[in-house]
Amino acid sequence: METNAPIQNHEREIFMDALRGFAILGIFIANLNFLSHYRGSDDAIGPWLLKGSDDAMSFLHHMFIEGKFYSIFSLLFGWGIALQIKRGLAKDVDALPVIKRRLRIMLLLGAMHLLIWIGDIVFFYALLGFILLPLRKFSNKTLLITGVILILSPILLYWLKMTFPILNYPAQLLYQTGDNVSEQLAGINDQTKRMDFLEHASWFDHLKRNIAGFFYRYGYLFFVSRIPKVLGMFLIGYVIGRSDFYKNLAQNKKTVYWIIGLGLLIGLPANFQLAQYMSAPGDAYFDLKIEGWYETIVYALGVVPLALAYVGILMLVFQKTIGHKVLLLVSPVGKMAFSNYLMHSLIGNFVFLGAGLGYLGQVGPVYYTLFAILVFVFQIILSTIWLKNFQYGPIEWLWRSLTYKKKQVFRINSNQ
Repeated sequence: METNAPIQNHEREIFMDALRGFAILGIFIANLNFLSHYRGSDDAIGPWLLKGSDDAMSFLHHMFIEGKFYSIFSLLFGWGIALQIKRGLAKDVDALPVIKRRLRIMLLLGAMHLLIWIGDIVFFYALLGFILLPLRKFSNKTLLITGVILILSPILLYWLKMTFPILNYPAQLLYQTGDNVSEQLAGINDQTKRMDFLEHASWFDHLKRNIAGFFYRYGYLFFVSRIPKVLGMFLIGYVIGRSDFYKNLAQNKKTVYWIIGLGLLIGLPANFQLAQYMSAPGDAYFDLKIEGWYETIVYALGVVPLALAYVGILMLVFQKTIGHKVLLLVSPVGKMAFSNYLMHSLIGNFVFLGAGLGYLGQVGPVYYTLFAILVFVFQIILSTIWLKNFQYGPIEWLWRSLTYKKKQVFRINSNQ
């Protein structure tokens, strides 16, 4: 199936959808550690907890999943913005007003998702999208250098917070605000009450508590320096989209091989060490200990290279007949990624919270990984069937309709 001709736009869109679907599977597995409220193998009592195997699976998650898939999703976000701008230029239309309106709708939808689950990334991406837009004016070289600097910057930022604790004040303020709001709205003021709340609260009580969750979420994002990490990937993705790197893959294969080679050479040992630090007892990272700085270093050096290696491998796989067919199966999930991402939160809440099935803390990494894969297979089937009848996923349709201030055609072969 390989060709030296430029890749057609339709094929590029299918690949991006497949990559997006691949990314949300990894994000779901990573998020299940929080959605399931898994407490670690020391409390391993129950049919869905496997002490030794859960520890091993958790290590593999840290090594191969932690950070890699939100990095890919961030890359795709910047890539997508670049393509929207290019399409506007091709039609001699200023795409910026529509993009900005699209980002504002993202803020609204992300805020609503935060009320369902505090781990939302949509609101965060929309905020950073407004920062990306003015940066687009710089050259590709400048954007790539800036992206790399931003991705590595948490090393310096963590050291500064270790040395000057006052710099952690924004995160502390957000955490404290979260505590105050949580106590006022949900009556939670310690860990014991929190667990009791998760086990016995109603859905409405959870919604109220998630208002406080907004402050916890952004306190966490400030603490872990997620802003420069994600913005850096936005910039790299923007360059990929603007330069037509993937469209001209045949001419760029040598670069892809270098990205894969260096990504594996640097990424695998760095992420192995990252998994060692993340699996160690204690909480050195959040206590601003020296081990936390070492963890930050290997994270910065390892996560993005390995994520880019994943992308490069999938680029090459997609050019092969068998790989193309396999990724084609995944692409419907990515085409309606927002709807499927929201579904993950709804399913996670229903399965694990006491207001639902109540499997809170009762499922370890082995079984929740299998659970994620089963949900993903279900989403492949559901998304494929859905897109045979509808133009977009339900959330994508709402997003698009609000963006263009006009009800979009929803059903295939329909004017309604």
